[in-house]
Amino acid sequence: MDELIINSELHQYKIMIGNRIRYDINTLLPKTYSTILVITDDKVAEKYLSEVMSNLQAENIFTSIIPAGEQSKSFALFEKLHTEALTYGLDRESLIIALGGGVVGDLAGFVAATYMRGIDYIQMPTTILAHDSSVGGKVAINHQLGKNLIGSFYPPKAVLYDIDTLSTLPRSQVRSGYAELIKEGLIADEELFQSILSSDLMSLSQDQLHNHIRSGIKIKAAIVEADEKEKGMRKYLNLGHTLGHALETTLGYGVLTHGEAIGIGLLFSMYVSESVYTIKLPYEPLYRWLLNNNYPLFLEQLHVNDLITLMKTDKKTLNHHIQMVLLKNVGEPVIKEISDEDMSSYLKQFLRKLVIA
Repeated sequence: MDELIINSELHQYKIMIGNRIRYDINTLLPKTYSTILVITDDKVAEKYLSEVMSNLQAENIFTSIIPAGEQSKSFALFEKLHTEALTYGLDRESLIIALGGGVVGDLAGFVAATYMRGIDYIQMPTTILAHDSSVGGKVAINHQLGKNLIGSFYPPKAVLYDIDTLSTLPRSQVRSGYAELIKEGLIADEELFQSILSSDLMSLSQDQLHNHIRSGIKIKAAIVEADEKEKGMRKYLNLGHTLGHALETTLGYGVLTHGEAIGIGLLFSMYVSESVYTIKLPYEPLYRWLLNNNYPLFLEQLHVNDLITLMKTDKKTLNHHIQMVLLKNVGEPVIKEISDEDMSSYLKQFLRKLVIA
Protein backbone atom coordinates (compact mmCIF):
# COMPACT_ATOMS: atom_id res chain seq x y z
CA MET A 1 0.00 0.00 0.00
CA ASP A 2 1.28 3.47 -0.88
CA GLU A 3 1.02 6.19 1.74
CA LEU A 4 1.32 9.95 1.29
CA ILE A 5 0.99 12.54 4.05
CA ILE A 6 -0.64 15.93 3.49
CA ASN A 7 0.04 18.77 5.90
CA SER A 8 -2.96 21.13 5.91
CA GLU A 9 -3.56 24.18 8.07
CA LEU A 10 -6.15 22.28 10.14
CA HIS A 11 -4.42 18.92 10.48
CA GLN A 12 -2.19 16.32 8.89
CA TYR A 13 -3.86 13.48 7.02
CA LYS A 14 -2.85 10.35 5.14
CA ILE A 15 -3.65 9.26 1.61
CA MET A 16 -3.57 5.46 1.39
CA ILE A 17 -3.61 3.83 -2.04
CA GLY A 18 -3.84 0.09 -2.50
CA ASN A 19 -5.94 -2.99 -3.14
CA ARG A 20 -8.81 -4.26 -0.96
CA ILE A 21 -8.57 -1.29 1.40
CA ARG A 22 -12.34 -1.37 1.91
CA TYR A 23 -11.94 -4.62 3.84
CA ASP A 24 -9.50 -2.96 6.27
CA ILE A 25 -11.42 0.27 6.78
CA ASN A 26 -12.02 -0.21 10.49
CA THR A 27 -8.30 -0.46 11.26
CA LEU A 28 -7.57 2.65 9.16
CA LEU A 29 -9.96 5.03 10.93
CA PRO A 30 -8.02 7.74 12.80
CA LYS A 31 -10.03 7.27 16.03
CA THR A 32 -13.21 5.79 17.51
CA TYR A 33 -16.41 7.63 16.58
CA SER A 34 -19.79 7.82 18.33
CA THR A 35 -21.71 7.56 15.05
CA ILE A 36 -20.76 6.94 11.43
CA LEU A 37 -22.76 8.06 8.40
CA VAL A 38 -21.74 6.57 5.05
CA ILE A 39 -22.85 8.74 2.13
CA THR A 40 -22.75 7.12 -1.30
CA ASP A 41 -24.70 7.08 -4.56
CA ASP A 42 -27.11 4.47 -5.87
CA LYS A 43 -24.63 2.97 -8.35
CA VAL A 44 -21.73 2.65 -5.93
CA ALA A 45 -24.07 1.35 -3.22
CA GLU A 46 -24.97 -1.65 -5.39
CA LYS A 47 -21.32 -2.63 -5.71
CA TYR A 48 -19.46 -1.69 -2.54
CA LEU A 49 -21.68 -0.40 0.27
CA SER A 50 -22.32 -3.77 1.90
CA GLU A 51 -18.59 -4.59 1.94
CA VAL A 52 -17.74 -1.28 3.58
CA MET A 53 -20.57 -1.56 6.10
CA SER A 54 -19.67 -5.13 7.09
CA ASN A 55 -16.11 -4.05 7.88
CA LEU A 56 -17.03 -1.07 10.04
CA GLN A 57 -17.37 -1.43 13.78
CA ALA A 58 -19.23 1.32 15.59
CA GLU A 59 -22.20 1.55 17.91
CA ASN A 60 -24.31 3.49 15.43
CA ILE A 61 -23.78 3.21 11.67
CA PHE A 62 -26.14 4.74 9.11
CA THR A 63 -26.23 5.19 5.35
CA SER A 64 -27.55 7.88 3.01
CA ILE A 65 -27.82 7.05 -0.69
CA ILE A 66 -28.08 9.84 -3.25
CA PRO A 67 -28.77 9.63 -7.00
CA ALA A 68 -25.61 9.23 -9.08
CA GLY A 69 -24.64 12.22 -11.20
CA GLU A 70 -23.62 15.86 -11.08
CA GLN A 71 -27.22 16.94 -10.48
CA SER A 72 -26.89 15.69 -6.90
CA LYS A 73 -24.51 18.51 -5.95
CA SER A 74 -27.53 20.66 -5.17
CA PHE A 75 -28.94 22.76 -2.34
CA ALA A 76 -31.84 20.32 -2.03
CA LEU A 77 -29.66 17.27 -1.38
CA PHE A 78 -27.30 19.28 0.80
CA GLU A 79 -30.26 20.14 3.05
CA LYS A 80 -31.63 16.57 2.90
CA LEU A 81 -28.33 15.11 4.09
CA HIS A 82 -28.21 17.57 6.99
CA THR A 83 -31.73 16.53 7.95
CA GLU A 84 -30.75 12.86 7.84
CA ALA A 85 -27.62 13.51 9.91
CA LEU A 86 -29.73 15.26 12.55
CA THR A 87 -32.31 12.48 12.48
CA TYR A 88 -29.60 9.84 12.96
CA GLY A 89 -28.24 11.77 15.94
CA LEU A 90 -24.79 12.65 14.60
CA ASP A 91 -22.83 14.80 17.05
CA ARG A 92 -19.43 16.49 17.02
CA GLU A 93 -17.69 13.16 17.63
CA SER A 94 -19.30 11.57 14.57
CA LEU A 95 -17.76 10.68 11.21
CA ILE A 96 -19.01 11.00 7.65
CA ILE A 97 -17.55 8.63 5.06
CA ALA A 98 -17.80 9.75 1.44
CA LEU A 99 -17.91 6.51 -0.58
CA GLY A 100 -17.96 7.27 -4.29
CA GLY A 101 -16.72 9.62 -6.96
CA GLY A 102 -16.18 13.35 -7.03
CA VAL A 103 -19.85 14.23 -6.67
CA VAL A 104 -20.24 12.20 -3.49
CA GLY A 105 -16.93 13.50 -2.13
CA ASP A 106 -17.73 17.15 -2.80
CA LEU A 107 -21.26 16.95 -1.42
CA ALA A 108 -20.51 14.78 1.62
CA GLY A 109 -17.41 16.84 2.40
CA PHE A 110 -19.42 20.06 2.34
CA VAL A 111 -22.04 18.51 4.60
CA ALA A 112 -19.25 17.51 7.03
CA ALA A 113 -17.73 21.00 6.84
CA THR A 114 -21.00 22.68 7.82
CA TYR A 115 -22.71 20.16 10.11
CA MET A 116 -22.40 21.51 13.67
CA ARG A 117 -19.69 23.83 12.28
CA GLY A 118 -17.60 20.91 11.12
CA ILE A 119 -17.16 17.21 11.89
CA ASP A 120 -14.65 14.63 10.65
CA TYR A 121 -15.00 13.00 7.25
CA ILE A 122 -13.05 10.48 5.22
CA GLN A 123 -12.85 10.22 1.47
CA MET A 124 -13.17 6.75 -0.08
CA PRO A 125 -12.84 7.42 -3.83
CA THR A 126 -14.24 4.85 -6.25
CA THR A 127 -13.43 6.64 -9.52
CA ILE A 128 -10.27 7.76 -11.28
CA LEU A 129 -11.60 11.32 -11.36
CA ALA A 130 -11.81 11.37 -7.58
CA HIS A 131 -8.04 10.94 -7.28
CA ASP A 132 -8.04 14.70 -7.86
CA SER A 133 -11.15 15.87 -6.03
CA SER A 134 -10.60 13.75 -2.90
CA VAL A 135 -7.22 15.35 -2.18
CA GLY A 136 -6.89 18.93 -1.01
CA GLY A 137 -10.07 19.61 0.91
CA LYS A 138 -12.06 21.60 -1.63
CA VAL A 139 -15.73 20.71 -1.02
CA ALA A 140 -18.71 22.30 -2.75
CA ILE A 141 -22.11 22.14 -4.36
CA ASN A 142 -23.26 23.68 -7.62
CA HIS A 143 -25.43 26.71 -8.29
CA GLN A 144 -27.60 27.07 -11.37
CA LEU A 145 -25.29 29.92 -12.44
CA GLY A 146 -22.11 27.90 -12.15
CA LYS A 147 -20.26 24.84 -10.88
CA ASN A 148 -18.74 24.55 -7.38
CA LEU A 149 -19.61 28.15 -6.46
CA ILE A 150 -20.90 27.30 -2.97
CA GLY A 151 -18.30 25.55 -0.84
CA SER A 152 -15.36 25.60 1.52
CA PHE A 153 -11.80 24.47 2.13
CA TYR A 154 -12.15 21.60 4.59
CA PRO A 155 -9.62 18.74 4.52
CA PRO A 156 -10.61 15.14 5.24
CA LYS A 157 -9.18 13.10 8.10
CA ALA A 158 -7.95 10.51 5.60
CA VAL A 159 -8.23 9.42 1.98
CA LEU A 160 -8.62 5.65 1.54
CA TYR A 161 -8.23 4.81 -2.15
CA ASP A 162 -9.10 1.20 -2.97
CA ILE A 163 -7.81 0.70 -6.52
CA ASP A 164 -9.91 -2.47 -6.91
CA THR A 165 -13.08 -0.38 -7.11
CA LEU A 166 -11.91 1.13 -10.41
CA SER A 167 -12.32 -2.19 -12.22
CA THR A 168 -16.09 -1.70 -12.54
CA LEU A 169 -15.98 1.84 -13.96
CA PRO A 170 -17.82 2.51 -17.23
CA ARG A 171 -15.68 3.83 -20.07
CA SER A 172 -17.10 7.33 -19.76
CA GLN A 173 -15.79 7.51 -16.18
CA VAL A 174 -12.37 6.23 -17.20
CA ARG A 175 -12.24 9.03 -19.80
CA SER A 176 -13.42 11.51 -17.20
CA GLY A 177 -10.70 10.62 -14.71
CA TYR A 178 -7.91 10.59 -17.25
CA ALA A 179 -8.60 14.16 -18.32
CA GLU A 180 -7.59 15.30 -14.83
CA LEU A 181 -4.46 13.12 -14.96
CA ILE A 182 -3.54 14.75 -18.26
CA LYS A 183 -4.06 18.15 -16.64
CA GLU A 184 -1.65 17.27 -13.85
CA GLY A 185 0.91 16.07 -16.37
CA LEU A 186 0.60 19.29 -18.38
CA ILE A 187 1.15 21.56 -15.40
CA ALA A 188 3.90 19.63 -13.63
CA ASP A 189 5.13 16.36 -15.19
CA GLU A 190 5.83 15.93 -18.90
CA GLU A 191 6.79 12.28 -18.33
CA LEU A 192 3.31 11.56 -16.96
CA PHE A 193 1.73 13.44 -19.85
CA GLN A 194 3.71 11.48 -22.45
CA SER A 195 3.02 8.19 -20.66
CA ILE A 196 -0.72 8.83 -20.86
CA LEU A 197 -0.53 9.79 -24.53
CA SER A 198 1.12 6.44 -25.23
CA SER A 199 -1.67 4.58 -23.42
CA ASP A 200 -4.93 3.17 -24.74
CA LEU A 201 -7.77 3.56 -22.25
CA MET A 202 -9.39 0.38 -23.57
CA SER A 203 -6.39 -1.74 -22.58
CA LEU A 204 -4.88 -0.16 -19.46
CA SER A 205 -2.93 -2.53 -17.24
CA GLN A 206 -3.29 -2.40 -13.46
CA ASP A 207 0.30 -1.20 -13.22
CA GLN A 208 -0.30 1.63 -15.69
CA LEU A 209 -3.41 2.75 -13.87
CA HIS A 210 -1.77 2.57 -10.44
CA ASN A 211 1.33 4.46 -11.61
CA HIS A 212 -0.69 7.18 -13.34
CA ILE A 213 -2.93 7.70 -10.31
CA ARG A 214 -0.01 7.73 -7.89
CA SER A 215 1.80 10.31 -10.03
CA GLY A 216 -1.31 12.48 -10.30
CA ILE A 217 -1.93 12.40 -6.56
CA LYS A 218 1.68 13.30 -5.81
CA ILE A 219 1.41 16.36 -8.06
CA LYS A 220 -1.87 17.42 -6.48
CA ALA A 221 -0.53 16.82 -2.96
CA ALA A 222 2.60 18.91 -3.52
CA ILE A 223 0.61 21.83 -4.90
CA VAL A 224 -2.01 21.68 -2.14
CA GLU A 225 0.65 21.68 0.57
CA ALA A 226 2.30 24.74 -0.98
CA ASP A 227 -0.96 26.68 -1.48
CA GLU A 228 -3.90 25.16 0.39
CA LYS A 229 -6.31 28.11 0.06
CA GLU A 230 -5.70 28.73 -3.66
CA LYS A 231 -3.95 32.10 -3.34
CA GLY A 232 -1.34 31.33 -5.97
CA MET A 233 -0.05 28.16 -7.62
CA ARG A 234 -3.05 25.99 -6.68
CA LYS A 235 -4.95 27.96 -9.33
CA TYR A 236 -2.84 26.10 -11.89
CA LEU A 237 -4.91 23.00 -11.10
CA ASN A 238 -7.76 24.78 -12.92
CA LEU A 239 -6.07 24.34 -16.29
CA GLY A 240 -8.86 23.51 -18.74
CA HIS A 241 -11.58 24.26 -16.20
CA THR A 242 -12.53 27.81 -17.25
CA LEU A 243 -14.16 26.55 -20.44
CA GLY A 244 -14.81 23.06 -19.06
CA HIS A 245 -17.06 24.29 -16.24
CA ALA A 246 -18.86 26.65 -18.63
CA LEU A 247 -19.59 23.73 -20.97
CA GLU A 248 -20.97 21.63 -18.12
CA THR A 249 -23.27 24.45 -17.06
CA THR A 250 -24.52 25.52 -20.49
CA LEU A 251 -25.12 21.97 -21.72
CA GLY A 252 -26.72 20.87 -18.43
CA TYR A 253 -24.96 18.94 -15.67
CA GLY A 254 -24.46 15.35 -16.74
CA VAL A 255 -24.61 15.79 -20.53
CA LEU A 256 -20.82 15.60 -20.53
CA THR A 257 -18.90 14.02 -17.69
CA HIS A 258 -16.69 16.47 -15.85
CA GLY A 259 -13.55 15.05 -17.44
CA GLU A 260 -15.02 15.05 -20.94
CA ALA A 261 -15.69 18.78 -20.56
CA ILE A 262 -12.21 19.32 -19.13
CA GLY A 263 -10.67 17.48 -22.10
CA ILE A 264 -12.15 20.10 -24.42
CA GLY A 265 -11.08 22.80 -21.97
CA LEU A 266 -7.47 21.54 -22.05
CA LEU A 267 -7.42 21.75 -25.83
CA PHE A 268 -8.80 25.28 -25.65
CA SER A 269 -6.16 26.30 -23.08
CA MET A 270 -3.46 25.00 -25.41
CA TYR A 271 -5.01 26.82 -28.36
CA VAL A 272 -5.13 30.13 -26.48
CA SER A 273 -1.60 29.59 -25.11
CA GLU A 274 -0.21 29.08 -28.60
CA SER A 275 -1.95 32.25 -29.78
CA VAL A 276 -0.92 34.42 -26.82
CA TYR A 277 2.70 33.31 -26.53
CA THR A 278 3.41 32.39 -30.17
CA ILE A 279 4.59 28.92 -29.20
CA LYS A 280 3.98 25.34 -30.25
CA LEU A 281 2.41 23.01 -27.71
CA PRO A 282 1.35 19.33 -28.14
CA TYR A 283 -2.17 20.34 -29.19
CA GLU A 284 -2.37 17.89 -32.10
CA PRO A 285 -1.05 14.85 -30.16
CA LEU A 286 -3.54 15.56 -27.36
CA TYR A 287 -6.37 16.09 -29.85
CA ARG A 288 -5.62 12.75 -31.57
CA TRP A 289 -5.40 10.94 -28.22
CA LEU A 290 -8.74 12.35 -27.07
CA LEU A 291 -10.33 11.45 -30.40
CA ASN A 292 -8.89 7.92 -30.41
CA ASN A 293 -10.22 7.37 -26.90
CA ASN A 294 -13.74 8.48 -27.84
CA TYR A 295 -13.91 11.80 -26.01
CA PRO A 296 -16.85 13.86 -27.36
CA LEU A 297 -15.16 16.76 -29.14
CA PHE A 298 -17.80 17.94 -31.62
CA LEU A 299 -20.31 20.18 -29.90
CA GLU A 300 -23.21 21.89 -31.59
CA GLN A 301 -25.37 24.92 -30.75
CA LEU A 302 -22.87 26.63 -28.48
CA HIS A 303 -23.27 30.39 -28.12
CA VAL A 304 -20.01 32.22 -27.55
CA ASN A 305 -21.55 35.09 -25.57
CA ASP A 306 -23.28 32.63 -23.24
CA LEU A 307 -20.00 30.78 -22.68
CA ILE A 308 -18.19 34.04 -21.85
CA THR A 309 -20.90 34.97 -19.34
CA LEU A 310 -20.50 31.59 -17.65
CA MET A 311 -16.70 31.81 -17.76
CA LYS A 312 -16.99 35.03 -15.76
CA THR A 313 -18.53 33.07 -12.89
CA ASP A 314 -15.25 31.14 -12.63
CA LYS A 315 -13.68 31.56 -9.18
CA LYS A 316 -10.48 33.00 -10.70
CA THR A 317 -12.39 35.91 -12.27
CA LEU A 318 -11.34 39.31 -10.88
CA ASN A 319 -13.29 42.54 -11.43
CA HIS A 320 -15.34 40.77 -14.13
CA HIS A 321 -12.17 39.93 -16.10
CA ILE A 322 -11.54 36.30 -17.03
CA GLN A 323 -8.32 34.90 -15.55
CA MET A 324 -7.31 31.80 -17.49
CA VAL A 325 -4.64 29.20 -16.78
CA LEU A 326 -2.37 28.94 -19.82
CA LEU A 327 0.91 27.17 -20.62
CA LYS A 328 4.18 28.69 -21.73
CA ASN A 329 5.39 25.11 -22.05
CA VAL A 330 4.47 21.71 -20.64
CA GLY A 331 5.21 22.08 -16.95
CA GLU A 332 5.15 25.88 -17.07
CA PRO A 333 1.62 27.14 -16.25
CA VAL A 334 0.74 30.83 -15.91
CA ILE A 335 -2.36 32.93 -15.14
CA LYS A 336 -3.36 35.33 -17.90
CA GLU A 337 -6.18 37.88 -18.02
CA ILE A 338 -8.18 37.58 -21.25
CA SER A 339 -10.43 40.40 -22.47
CA ASP A 340 -13.99 39.66 -23.57
CA GLU A 341 -13.12 40.68 -27.11
CA ASP A 342 -10.11 38.36 -27.30
CA MET A 343 -12.02 35.53 -25.60
CA SER A 344 -14.83 35.84 -28.14
CA SER A 345 -12.31 35.61 -30.98
CA TYR A 346 -10.47 32.65 -29.44
CA LEU A 347 -13.71 30.74 -28.81
CA LYS A 348 -15.03 31.26 -32.33
CA GLN A 349 -11.75 30.16 -33.89
CA PHE A 350 -11.35 27.19 -31.56
CA LEU A 351 -14.88 25.86 -32.05
CA ARG A 352 -14.44 26.22 -35.81
CA LYS A 353 -11.11 24.36 -35.57
CA LEU A 354 -12.76 21.49 -33.69
CA VAL A 355 -15.44 21.11 -36.39
CA ILE A 356 -12.93 21.26 -39.25
CA ALA A 357 -10.59 18.77 -37.57
